[in-house]
Amino acid sequence: MTPAKRRWQRFKYNKRGYYSLWIFSILFGLSLCAELLSNDKPLLIFYEDAYYVPLLESYPETTFGGDFETETDYKDTYILEILTSEENWVLFPLNPYSYNTINYESSAPNPAAPSSNNFLGTDDHGRDVLARLIYGFRLSVLFGLILTTIGIVIGIISGALQGYLGGRFDLFFQRFIEIWGSMPELYLLIIFASIFKPSVLLLLILLSMFGWMGLSDYVRAEFLRGRNMDYVRSAHALGVSSLKIMWRHLLPNAMTPVITFLPFRVSGAILALTSLDFLGLGLPPTEPSLGELLAQGKTNISAWWLSLSTFTVLVSTLASLIFIGEGLREALDTRKS
Repeated sequence: MTPAKRRWQRFKYNKRGYYSLWIFSILFGLSLCAELLSNDKPLLIFYEDAYYVPLLESYPETTFGGDFETETDYKDTYILEILTSEENWVLFPLNPYSYNTINYESSAPNPAAPSSNNFLGTDDHGRDVLARLIYGFRLSVLFGLILTTIGIVIGIISGALQGYLGGRFDLFFQRFIEIWGSMPELYLLIIFASIFKPSVLLLLILLSMFGWMGLSDYVRAEFLRGRNMDYVRSAHALGVSSLKIMWRHLLPNAMTPVITFLPFRVSGAILALTSLDFLGLGLPPTEPSLGELLAQGKTNISAWWLSLSTFTVLVSTLASLIFIGEGLREALDTRKS
């Protein structure tokens, strides 16, 4: 059995991590198709012997017998009567609301409790909570994966250079990390949030400036330990370049802590985004956000569905990532049989 298969068998033996990986992968895969699951635009329209796909193309209201040249509002009762008359038909997603769709036909005051129209109720703006959870989950996970990837790339490069070169370079870089790590990250976020328009790109840049330092220490330690090994000295004697030695011989051994901490770093990035959104320092209010829903639940104490549904999604996501991380840690532990 190859080492990769042996690690996979050890990971499968950890049932909690193995099933968490499957559940998280399925839920994340479904969230990538959020437009097909929750949207205020139909998936397919059959009107006057022709098919229309509103998800791929915008159609003016006059296309379906309306009066205006603007994009069709498929929630309008007049348009729905036309699209469902005679032999015409329309196919909506399972949840006919997008993350920014306001339910104007709800008779209950917002935030409205769960009903047959809105399965998890609405928020204080009349938007469907289920749709915002689906889109917010996708945005949070994608944000966490991108932020983790950037941190891993910067952390590996900086740690590898420190560990392999050593000497003065390592000494000066360590002092730079100490100074850079002592900067107040939260205050910087507050300052930049007041100067620039909040966006996903701005948060990625700001959080990436500090998210690489923890991983850099582990990679540095592995390179410091490995650069004096006999096989590295032999590669030097054979004239192998330093870049190839770092890539082929030292980096594979340093990837164990990187892979082990990967799920924990993703969960930390998701939690950071949620916390910033909860404090009002993250994404704009129009974007689907788990932290913004938690803030609404705090403001509207009687609207229990806001806090309960968001808390369930957030805790389930973080717990799944932690279980996956524990499974990876045991799978990569060579002391385990």
